[in-house]
Amino acid sequence: MERQIIIRHDQEELTASIHYPSTDRNQEGRCNRVPLAVICHGFVGSRIGVDRLFVKTARELVEDGYMVVRFDYIGCGESSGSYGAEGLESMIAQTRSVLDYALSCADVDPTRVTLIGHSLGGAVALQTAVRDQRVKNLVLWSAVGYPFNDIVTITGRSVYDESVKSGSADYLGYEFTPTFFESLAAGQPFQEAVKFSGDVLVIHGTSDDIIPVDYAFLFQKVFWMRPEGRCDKEIIFQGDHTYSAGPQRAQLLKRTRDWLRELESQQQEWQHWSI
Repeated sequence: MERQIIIRHDQEELTASIHYPSTDRNQEGRCNRVPLAVICHGFVGSRIGVDRLFVKTARELVEDGYMVVRFDYIGCGESSGSYGAEGLESMIAQTRSVLDYALSCADVDPTRVTLIGHSLGGAVALQTAVRDQRVKNLVLWSAVGYPFNDIVTITGRSVYDESVKSGSADYLGYEFTPTFFESLAAGQPFQEAVKFSGDVLVIHGTSDDIIPVDYAFLFQKVFWMRPEGRCDKEIIFQGDHTYSAGPQRAQLLKRTRDWLRELESQQQEWQHWSI
């Protein structure tokens, strides 16, 4: 079952879609509570995703017993407000508001919370997880590593320069303020990664011409420096930034689902052992 909801964040409304598990999975000792996955879209994206990536992701994860929430950041998709007037810290705060809502649902297990972030949403998901201990697992798809440099490369330097000069600049119909770019400059995902103690899956495509595949190796190296928490990596041959081709998209979703299933299996085994 799926339904559209509105989540309040300060004075704005975040439009979201919530997907409920398709089957009633009786999980012994967990009061039938289900794991939660929240999907964080990328720069000037939406909760649908390019070629409906996030819709398909959500519909596959519910088959594994997950409740899934995908949402539009302020000024994106159907949400209210102006995207370019916000910034990285605002997106982190919005993600936490979505977590507040999702975890208020009686059937969600607060010990099994995963953020899935694509592109800039990967950087947002990572920095949200560092600040919010409710997040236990991270899945990073083609994640941004240097927010300012990566996004200015996408928009073109002229958009940033015009924003600083005039107070705002247009990019694809979005008005970007200096505040937005300044917040990106303050974001340091690689430096903050060591502060997250949960489990991480990093996925990137070799044909990504927007965010370098090298970032996946850097992220894994940083995550491996932590005293706890596992980090696995999947490099998808010929995968582009949005995994638009059928075989690469299938590999992306299969690896993500298999990894999450493995975590679920390990947690259940640990629970039985501890009992």
